[in-house]
Amino acid sequence: MKTPADTSSMMSAGGIESTALKYRALACEMDERTRRLWAASEARALGYGGITAVAQATGMAISTIRTGLRELTGQSSEEVSEGEASERRVRRSGAGRKRLTAVDPTVTRALEALVGSTARGDPVSPLLWTCKSTRILAKELTRQGHPVSHATVASILDDLGYSLQGNRKTLEGSSHPDRNAQFEHIAEKVKAFQRRGQPVISVDAKKKESVGDFKNGGREWRRGGDPIPVRVHDFVDKKLGKANPYGVFDMTRNSGWVSVGTDHDTAEFAVQTIRHWWRQMGRRAYPRARELLITADSGGSNGNRSRLWKATLQRLVDEIGLCVSVCHFPPGTSKWNKIEHQMFCHITRNWRGRPLETLGVIVNLISNTTTEGGLRIRAALDTQRYPHGIKVTDEEMSELNITPDSFHGEWNYAISARRKRQV
Repeated sequence: MKTPADTSSMMSAGGIESTALKYRALACEMDERTRRLWAASEARALGYGGITAVAQATGMAISTIRTGLRELTGQSSEEVSEGEASERRVRRSGAGRKRLTAVDPTVTRALEALVGSTARGDPVSPLLWTCKSTRILAKELTRQGHPVSHATVASILDDLGYSLQGNRKTLEGSSHPDRNAQFEHIAEKVKAFQRRGQPVISVDAKKKESVGDFKNGGREWRRGGDPIPVRVHDFVDKKLGKANPYGVFDMTRNSGWVSVGTDHDTAEFAVQTIRHWWRQMGRRAYPRARELLITADSGGSNGNRSRLWKATLQRLVDEIGLCVSVCHFPPGTSKWNKIEHQMFCHITRNWRGRPLETLGVIVNLISNTTTEGGLRIRAALDTQRYPHGIKVTDEEMSELNITPDSFHGEWNYAISARRKRQV
């Protein structure tokens, strides 16, 4: 008696090749169940020995083709509605490999113990000082008796609601009880000055930048495979040094001035930048100005506790003849200063991905920073020396013409000229 294998060997090679060609043409368009039914249909059409022949032509298992034949026989003996046919499953319910969480219900709890927020506080945690990647977590779970792959670890973490997250700057420490009240005071002060047509400026120092062919954050369009070469190490070039940008932002006219200093960021440098703004931009924009409002941080070169800031500002007031009012933001709230998110952020965006090779490049990039909202900036290099350690005596402080505000005079005060304006 001939076996199916004997019969298949007697079949022409052309028939098997023809079946193989049809299968390769349709395989990518069929799911698992459809492939099984198609193979069964071909085998039934070939007759005796067809199962083996189709298996050789398609590479499918003989048991799979026989399962398809049983399904075809069941379909022919049953009337199946169109709705029921659309709901047929590729595999029977419950078929396939069980999920690891079903086979090993404790793996989820073990994984949560490793990645939970208490892990870093647990002195016996094996991952206390280790980066908890999925591969390391999988290795540790396997060591604990839960064999698992890193892909399964990622899948379980996703089911648990975990995701890759960075740090978020939200902790500001203790805040002053009158923080919001100071914000409201500054807002009202700004509106009052603008209603009277008087200038209002926001001042601050920008982050110091290393001068030279160093890597700068961000990316810009260039031909593929042609990035700008920069130094491997970020050690400061002693010849080029660092640039200290200090800015003045005109909140009414959406314009600004930046002095790029080459020495220390001191109160004298800050006031000198305000002087440059007034001479180059301010007095032309506000020919009838009698007052000037400055909003500033509470720390740094323009801090509210800096004696040198107030003494140097007094000299500027005596020179230009304006009554200068100053409002400091409460400690820890410098990011609310207008210059930060209305001028400095656009400068950073404009020079992204560009090495700040020279001071001239820095000045040009700042000067060419614009926005669709009409921001315009002028910049200049300031090579003067501004030494540290200048002391202001009690006697010099007593000679300043400062009037503290009734609301938090340490944050809000006005400085008036001690003598008539010099022409």
